[in-house]
Amino acid sequence: MRLLLEEALLPDGWARAVGVEIEGSRITAVQPAATAGTRIAGRTLPGLPNLHSHLFQRAMAGLAERRGPTEDSFWTWREVMYRFLAALDPDDVEAIAACAMVEMLERGFTALTEFHYLHHAPDGRPYADPAEMAARIAAAAAETGIGLTLLPALYSHGGFGPLPATEGQRRFLCTTDDYLTLLDSSRRAIAALPDARLGAAPHSLRAATGEQITAVLAALPEGPVHIHVAEQVAEVEACLAWSGARPVEHLLATQPVDARWCLIHATHMTEAETRAVAASGAVAGLCPITEASLGDGFFNATQYTGAWGVGTDSNIEITAPGELRQLEYGQRLLHRARNVLARGPGRSTAEDLYLAAAAGGAQAAGREIGRIAPGARADLVTLRPGITLDEYVFVDGARAVDSVMVGGAVVVSDGMHRARGSVARRYAARMARLRG
Repeated sequence: MRLLLEEALLPDGWARAVGVEIEGSRITAVQPAATAGTRIAGRTLPGLPNLHSHLFQRAMAGLAERRGPTEDSFWTWREVMYRFLAALDPDDVEAIAACAMVEMLERGFTALTEFHYLHHAPDGRPYADPAEMAARIAAAAAETGIGLTLLPALYSHGGFGPLPATEGQRRFLCTTDDYLTLLDSSRRAIAALPDARLGAAPHSLRAATGEQITAVLAALPEGPVHIHVAEQVAEVEACLAWSGARPVEHLLATQPVDARWCLIHATHMTEAETRAVAASGAVAGLCPITEASLGDGFFNATQYTGAWGVGTDSNIEITAPGELRQLEYGQRLLHRARNVLARGPGRSTAEDLYLAAAAGGAQAAGREIGRIAPGARADLVTLRPGITLDEYVFVDGARAVDSVMVGGAVVVSDGMHRARGSVARRYAARMARLRG
């Protein structure tokens, strides 16, 4: 297949009349100032990777927007989440996952790194296949065509110490041995998906001990490793009380954090921690819309010089350009300035945000994606004719998406996913049962 892109965002910037050769699912050649190929009007971007999501939470969006009897926070939101997930069965999870994936594809994401921790039946007992829920996520990925990196989460404890888990966490819990079995089963669950990748996700320092993390790294010497860290002030205070160190400080001192790691949120870091994370080569996994929704705080973006990407986390709103816009606007509010994250005078803020998030998201996914370049997977997002990247990120948002290609296959045309109708009907039926 040979495409002729009217204008395309390449790793070194924009180019016109770009010829793109695709063999199978991969780009084999890129030629600016080309003349032959199937013409694609409008501006074409490399597909943006979504580096952090909890798919099942898409179905609870809007359920935690009433003020409680005490001051609301991440911790009160978490109790709403525990109550909601208690009723979910595997069919629910597959329907919710497919709906969220369709929305991701229609709204500018072409790959998903799923931080998956809903493992067991409502009573906490494992399913006959320990990876039953992971298999449902894989089935949704096959149906929708999104690229998948699956990160089964290790969740064993309820807090630093470690503390016992609560009843609301029973669907997540694994011993180290159980988790290693889950990894093997999850590998089989995604085996038929094209270009899928398996990684590990120690949920957090409060849910997995250092010894457990070390055991997981020994069992999985390659592939992405993601962990929630320093999302909340209360988490920082609890870690200090337990270990005498802040979460990021403790993680860097006790684990071999390097380029295969992604530190999710990393919101509350000192200047020294910020420099150390950048120097480690790890990716900072930012979820600006969720972090704003939960009142987490602001990432130290102006001092951070390392790799970063964006994710949708709670999926309260799924939008690739919206995550980038929220990141920049948060920094504008924090610093009372504009175009804070542009790399220099005359630079497009949207372009700098997009290229950085594409590169960091690809690294976090452990896949050759996020670039229009030879060897990369052919994941392309084309905007409606006349829409600039600045308008996509800061004005029109996801409604500017015209077509989306994943691995050389068109999955979105005229802004609509090929399976939207059937996926939406199944999701609506499941939601009627869950919220009825």
